[in-house]
Amino acid sequence: MKLYSYVVTHDTGFSPNPFWGYCTLADCKPAIRRTASVGDWIVGFSPKARGNRIIYAMKVDEIISYAEYYRDRRFSKKIPDYNKGPVVYKCGDNIYKLTPYGDFQQLHSMHSNGINENPKTKAHDLGGKNVLISENFCYFGQKAPSLPRTLNILKVGRAHKNRFSSKVISDFMEFISTQKYGVNAPPTTWPRDDDSWKTVEL
Repeated sequence: MKLYSYVVTHDTGFSPNPFWGYCTLADCKPAIRRTASVGDWIVGFSPKARGNRIIYAMKVDEIISYAEYYRDRRFSKKIPDYNKGPVVYKCGDNIYKLTPYGDFQQLHSMHSNGINENPKTKAHDLGGKNVLISENFCYFGQKAPSLPRTLNILKVGRAHKNRFSSKVISDFMEFISTQKYGVNAPPTTWPRDDDSWKTVEL
């Protein structure tokens, strides 16, 4: 088992997307998505200016392709729908639709330029190749807790870390086992008058 740590620069509910019963990492962090295996854990921290607090932690339970992700009915609500008002419908990360020509269309999303594709984010996202899926996760968002001092080694500035001793991994597993799983609070950047993040509908 490996443990990956990185900084969640923009915690909007898009990447990671912790809604509809699954925490998914389908966009951003291509290096992690290319190399992570089932059973690994991923931890995302707030930027240093916000205290390097724990935004989320997820166990990689499943790894699928973009084409599979878009077709899978389990993740249909993660396809952004800008015709609906609540933010939870707009921040979906299931944004790459396979075309008849074998390439992908980037949908209107938090990574597009409105209804038009954003070539830069599209190339970056698809470079990760895989979508990571978790049913065992703790998402803290605005209530992100501080990291125990014994785990300060997990903190990272840029890119990511994934070379930790068995003792560090064991200490992390002990810590995360004491936390409340599921969605504990809204993302850091979320409208105050929108409580759609609380949805548990699958």
